[in-house]
Amino acid sequence: MNNEGSKFGFTHSAEIWNGRLAMLGFMGLMTELITGQGILSFLGLL
Repeated sequence: MNNEGSKFGFTHSAEIWNGRLAMLGFMGLMTELITGQGILSFLGLL
């Protein structure tokens, strides 16, 4: 089934963005585990 015209569901574009956001979340989790601070505290925003 071809979803090229669809804006919802499991499209290639949606999966690319899901992967990117998952990588950012994983890096945030690693930062918290290593430093013991949340990402905002680590960046000096809190």
